[in-house]
Amino acid sequence: MSEAVEQVQEEEIDLGPCNAILDKYVDMPGALMPSLQAIQDHYGYIPEPTVHLTAERLNVYASQIYGVLTFYAQFHLEPRGKYIVRVCMGTACHVKGAGRIGDTIKDRLGVGHAETTEDLKFTAEYVACIGACGMAPVIMVNDDTYGSMTVQKMDEVLEKYQKMD
Repeated sequence: MSEAVEQVQEEEIDLGPCNAILDKYVDMPGALMPSLQAIQDHYGYIPEPTVHLTAERLNVYASQIYGVLTFYAQFHLEPRGKYIVRVCMGTACHVKGAGRIGDTIKDRLGVGHAETTEDLKFTAEYVACIGACGMAPVIMVNDDTYGSMTVQKMDEVLEKYQKMD
């Protein structure tokens, strides 16, 4: 775990927004999933104190919540980067050089699969399929899709997002 991630986790978490989210779901049957999704949308991940507050407010065990959080890939227990770079590793992308694209990300950003840069700007993820095989190799940065990737194009995409903010 990077120092920046540890620092974010050690910071005091403002539970006010979590309480406001849970207010909407407290009396709703089947509220766990949508409440966790809303909490993650707000914080960018599920901070540990919000798990315990959610357990208390929704009257479920924290262990049940952790079971859900660790079962579903959509949930994250550590801070993630502002830009999530997903590299498709499906068959078409693999054959057309997705491994080189992943290597480029590792070389340029210093992070591999499921790792986040020290500055919390980028998180890299290697995914099974993005569903754009005709554009292989493909990456996504948040909701933006980039096809026919090369090392040079990967450099250009990373540079674009590094300059943002």
